[in-house]
Amino acid sequence: MTIFNVLTLIGGLAMFLYGMNVMGNGLEKLAGGKLEKIFERLTSNPIKAMLLGLSVTAVIQSSSATTVMLVGFVNAGIMKLHSAIDVIMGANIGTTVTAWILSLSGLNGDSFIINMLKPSSFSPVLAIIGVAMLTFSKNDKKKDIASILVGFAVLMFGMDSMSGAVAPLKDVPEFAEVLLWFKNPILGVLAGALLTAIIQSSSASVGILQALSATGAITFGSALPIILGQNIGTCVTALLSSIGTSKNAKRVAVVHLYFNIIGTVLFLTVFYLLNAFIGFSFVDGVVGAKEIAIVHTIFNLSTSIILLPFIKVLEKLAYLTVKDKEGEGNKDNIEEQFKLLDERFLQSPSFAVEKCRELTNRMGEIAKESIDMAMSICVDKYDKEKAEQIAANEAAVDLYEDRLGTYLVKLSSRDLSAKDSQSVSTILHVIGDFERISDHAMNMVSVAEEKQQKDLNFTSQATAEVKVMCSAVRDVLDIAMEAFEKHDLELATRVEPLEEVVDKIRTKLKNRHVKRLQTGECTIEMGFVFSDLLTNLERVSDHCSNIAVCLIQENDESFDVHEYVQMLKNSGEGFDGQVKRYSEKYALPAKEF
Repeated sequence: MTIFNVLTLIGGLAMFLYGMNVMGNGLEKLAGGKLEKIFERLTSNPIKAMLLGLSVTAVIQSSSATTVMLVGFVNAGIMKLHSAIDVIMGANIGTTVTAWILSLSGLNGDSFIINMLKPSSFSPVLAIIGVAMLTFSKNDKKKDIASILVGFAVLMFGMDSMSGAVAPLKDVPEFAEVLLWFKNPILGVLAGALLTAIIQSSSASVGILQALSATGAITFGSALPIILGQNIGTCVTALLSSIGTSKNAKRVAVVHLYFNIIGTVLFLTVFYLLNAFIGFSFVDGVVGAKEIAIVHTIFNLSTSIILLPFIKVLEKLAYLTVKDKEGEGNKDNIEEQFKLLDERFLQSPSFAVEKCRELTNRMGEIAKESIDMAMSICVDKYDKEKAEQIAANEAAVDLYEDRLGTYLVKLSSRDLSAKDSQSVSTILHVIGDFERISDHAMNMVSVAEEKQQKDLNFTSQATAEVKVMCSAVRDVLDIAMEAFEKHDLELATRVEPLEEVVDKIRTKLKNRHVKRLQTGECTIEMGFVFSDLLTNLERVSDHCSNIAVCLIQENDESFDVHEYVQMLKNSGEGFDGQVKRYSEKYALPAKEF
């Protein structure tokens, strides 16, 4: 084996790993966060959860990615530990799909169909189709499909390169002697675990073993412990991912490790005991890519079936390993909410965007609660407890803005689809608007406190008028929040007409206040307080308009805010009709002067 063979082997390995990464990313982006949402909903039944783990792992081609995802779910409180164990078992079976695809390279036969089933035959076709789609298509989903095709083609080309590069090793006696070392179960398991821990993918390490099998020097006896060790090595990714997480999230990674260690010990014990008494003739026989895929599948399938009834035992074992400190438990506080912003979800951008949207909805609810309470203590009776709650809400909203903003910036640096990128931009704008709405609630608390301290009271006429404006602002806030939560564009278009009505109400109330000043019904000092309240209410309405505009803009890349507002105001019956209806709904009480 020459230096050029070594370079080809390294290059082939690089292409193999790169192709697997490109294909996995393409599959993840194509799924658009749907796989993760399914995880959240279908984990109540053990069998369903196991089948789910199998399916998802078969799709994304990585049990490590599935397990890391589970660590994130449990850490965020989305999934229970026992449900995660079921999914892990299925994931271990699902990861065998890659080995079966790679084993197609070992098909023999002269027929056209057999030859076309070989990856070396159909992968160039997939590559041509994928490159053409990447070059000429502008559709995101088609580009994701193209990435999958190109990734698979590169993966298979790398596999063929590795197989070709190691072919000369069959004539090297020293290579055969090294492989004999791995007939020792302990050395074989350690070698498989170490290789997989380094490249952090059991599918990839099994692929490398399949490539080496092309030399014809790998026997069943040396391949078996390596394959079992590869399943242990793949646990490293989840263990690293669990650093800094909750106790239950750490337990997910520990269960994954125990599952594979227990399975390996059981499998090797049974196999070598039977071999000692029966004497399997195939132990010294040569294995190929297909045989490696068979062994990989039998091990993972049998281990899952055997350990499925002992899920509670595995769970208890995890609790014994990762113990709770005395008095420790999940605290129902705002920090629990932020567990949804798990760094692991950044690997699944579409899902991460949805989690950000969920937290933004919660942030909006807090801001709306503050506005409702602020209206109450300004217009009705001052309440110190409500004022303190508004201040606490303001601190919470500021924290939401900080955590969400930081996470969204990290998310924006990922390889996002155009849709996800626009969603991230929208959420960044919306959290800014919710934060400003909360600020206006605090401003209104200052208005209420000034009224309380100086013993100022609105006239009955002014109180009735402000209540109308409060109702309109409450309505526009409800519509804007519901439009954002449901991503309802039709609702979003209703915000601007109502915001226009709020502006008109504010103008009318100011004019009426001037009249009361002139007749002596109201003082100048009271006038400042009244004006501050109207200004803050009107600003809340403005931010609702911003939220609606962002939603509409998210669905139209060529959208221009100023053009949109002007277009609405000049649209005639549609806009004017809504303004008229809202004006009638929020008509001011008749003047008393």
